Amino acid sequence: MVLEKKNIILNQKPGNKEDIIRQIGAIFVSQGMTNKEYTDAMLEKDRIYNTYIGNSVAIPHGVAAAKKEVLKTGIVMITVPEGQDWGAPEKVRVIIGIAAVKDEHLEVLQKIAMYLSSPEDIDRLMTLDEDEIIGLFEG
Repeated sequence: MVLEKKNIILNQKPGNKEDIIRQIGAIFVSQGMTNKEYTDAMLEKDRIYNTYIGNSVAIPHGVAAAKKEVLKTGIVMITVPEGQDWGAPEKVRVIIGIAAVKDEHLEVLQKIAMYLSSPEDIDRLMTLDEDEIIGLFEG
């Protein structure tokens, strides 16, 4: 399973964007998904190209050159109901960190895009627990 219950962190308060990306990187490293260099690659990617994708969603991930730092595919989801400043036109409420080997994450990303395509979908996600989120994206 690409998205695990332990990697869904709900109802966080807004903070520092760089700290949030570092938190995601630390989870990846602690679970053997990536080397620590991948965290720097995620920060670099966000400096080069904002990882905000619209509709209150950001998807931090590493630059292409950092693929070698990924040991196994994983996703970390963080929700910030009040909204997190992400240097984008609107605040981000859903942050989905991605570490991917090959294309293993694409199916989950397609489901994320499909299920989080409207403001109402984001509002609904804020009401779900970890098991319901797993069911939504992995079911």
